[in-house]
Amino acid sequence: MRVRCLVVSLASSWRHRTLAVGAMLVLFAAPGTGARADGAFTLTSATVRAGGTMQNAQVFDQNDCKGGNRSPQLTWRDAPAGTRGFAITMFDEDAPGRGWWHWAVAGLPATVDSLPENASSSGFLQKLGAVEARNDFDTVGYGGPCPPPGKPHRYIITVYALNSADLRLAQGRPALMFDHEIGTATIGSARLVVNYGR
Repeated sequence: MRVRCLVVSLASSWRHRTLAVGAMLVLFAAPGTGARADGAFTLTSATVRAGGTMQNAQVFDQNDCKGGNRSPQLTWRDAPAGTRGFAITMFDEDAPGRGWWHWAVAGLPATVDSLPENASSSGFLQKLGAVEARNDFDTVGYGGPCPPPGKPHRYIITVYALNSADLRLAQGRPALMFDHEIGTATIGSARLVVNYGR
């Protein structure tokens, strides 16, 4: 009987302690308490819309695709604590085989939270000290959508928060290598998916 009372007492004590800790956490995260309330890590764009259709300005400009091949404007918010740099990729998961790499960028400083449209070709990324991969078109930098005629493809644009400012990646290395190195340092990511078909 005494053992059962002790178990009940301990369970009751644990429950009260859990409730108290939970209340403290809610208070700590609540706005107006003086603590920083982090929102979700998000990615938005002024040139492409999540779930929408890629504009001609972002489409590839070689072979039978006649677009502007301008990398999209991107803005990200509320990166996780401990972020020391950023990376960006654009990947077509609907391409035959293993998918198709359109863009990979690493070496973006932690102080940067947006890129203008055409950051890839304009020299903006180089001024930041960032490096770009060789995409699956076998060109360095951004290569826009250019799927075969048929069902639209989904293009996943992802910004990665990294725990390292230097992934030791060189300009023009394969996108797969960028993807691997980015994966080893990622502490958070945000993405948007845009469609394009011909």
